[in-house]
Amino acid sequence: MSFGSAYGQIEAFNINILQTKGSLFATRPTLNHYAAKRDDLQSMAKDLFDKVGSGAVKIPVNQTYKLKDAQKAHKDLESRGTTGASILISRVSPG
Repeated sequence: MSFGSAYGQIEAFNINILQTKGSLFATRPTLNHYAAKRDDLQSMAKDLFDKVGSGAVKIPVNQTYKLKDAQKAHKDLESRGTTGASILISRVSPG
């Protein structure tokens, strides 16, 4: 499965190899095929955020940046100096 092209184009390969390894297949899903209408997209987003909020889905945050360091965050992203999720923090939480 291919999601995006952060590392460039996928090199061509002999797709017949997939059948010899157990009826495997290649796919390149596109969001608009699953959520062509805005209502569908909003419903899917609500389901996702409900799951994340409940703790059923965990998203590890590998980097955090203060909002004032947004320029550094962008440079780190552009230079592939990050992995996984990165967040910008706009305020300090109490406690």
